[in-house]
Amino acid sequence: MVEELAQADDAIAACVDAAAWALSEDDLIAALEAAHRLEQRFAAVKLALVREVDGRGIARVQGACSTAVWLRERLRLTVPAARRLVDLAAALDTGNPAIRQALADGAISLDQTRVIVDTVDTVTRSADAEAADKAVGVLVDWAGQFDPTLLRKLGTRILDHVAPDLADAAAKAAVDADARRADRDRHLTLSEQTDGRLRLTGTLDAETAGLFRAAIDPLTAPSGPDDSRSPGQRRHDALGEVCRLALRTGELPDSGGDSAQIVVTTSYDGLSRQLSTGALDTGLQLTPEAVRRLACDAGILPAVLGGTGQVLDVGRQRRLVAGPLRRALVLRDRGCAFPGCDRPPRWCAAHHIRHWADGGTTNLDNAVLLCGHHHRHIHQTDWVVRLGDDGRPEFIPPSWLDPDQLPRRNHYHRRT
Repeated sequence: MVEELAQADDAIAACVDAAAWALSEDDLIAALEAAHRLEQRFAAVKLALVREVDGRGIARVQGACSTAVWLRERLRLTVPAARRLVDLAAALDTGNPAIRQALADGAISLDQTRVIVDTVDTVTRSADAEAADKAVGVLVDWAGQFDPTLLRKLGTRILDHVAPDLADAAAKAAVDADARRADRDRHLTLSEQTDGRLRLTGTLDAETAGLFRAAIDPLTAPSGPDDSRSPGQRRHDALGEVCRLALRTGELPDSGGDSAQIVVTTSYDGLSRQLSTGALDTGLQLTPEAVRRLACDAGILPAVLGGTGQVLDVGRQRRLVAGPLRRALVLRDRGCAFPGCDRPPRWCAAHHIRHWADGGTTNLDNAVLLCGHHHRHIHQTDWVVRLGDDGRPEFIPPSWLDPDQLPRRNHYHRRT
């Protein structure tokens, strides 16, 4: 298979450099359709390979917490996109083989495949295997005429065509299936922008959407006739106010051993002279004005940093014994330090590089932030963690994974 794919890669590479402008109109359209068909065929191969990787547990063996996270690292995908690949690969492996064959033949697109898989799953729950087989045939035929959105709408009444006597009961099953999909697809993605802002994207299920609207709608009304904010800006400000209200309740769960809170790092001289920017524990930057505003009612925790950003000394907060050391770890590691992990500090625990049971001390030189999965992974495998010459964590992979055992570092957490 590797040799065949290499030959296909060479053929595609030759097409990339071909002069599309020289094609006639008919040839141009034919080439576009052929490229689209090949894209779907490659997708079928890719899904089969993803399924095999997932089935063998390669991701966890190599230190990733899931196949989706492993695919993000390996193929530079987003986690939601990788998760959709894993789910679809599993569905094609256990579902009707005719769907996978239609994709492999280039008869249906990847998006149409997802629709057909979901629709046939609903039919299977409501009828027998014969009806499911008929549904596949009907949906593949429709896919030649309709895009994925319209195909999904038509699929809601598929039993009218393949099992009319069960159609009414299936309507309820379709509603239930929509609820299951909403539960499966719910997510919220936080993406850091290059200018320090945060982009929110996601899909809320019906219940959470109702709660969200109920919380922000009262705060989105214009504050007066001179309020020039756009509706989007008012929703943004309302979300911030809801977060402030939640933090003020004091009822949020602890976060990594501390109460839920905003942590801002800045220089004392710059703060006192009203000139210094600040950095949140997530790595995002704040303006001097925002730093001064937050400092008005904040607890100030002094920290001394070396020239390379190493934490040399951290002051004490009396209310939490573990506070100073944890602050130091957050300042240094910014989150889970394991290579390829993007879990934030609040999801992490401190790991003793030299285990406590072996006489390891509890200090910054013997600690590293790890999320739950990678904390267990370090204890259960042959990965070795140490501090590099610059005082930052680096990880030595086992020899079976990298015979040269070159040290690896986490590059996901931004440095200030």
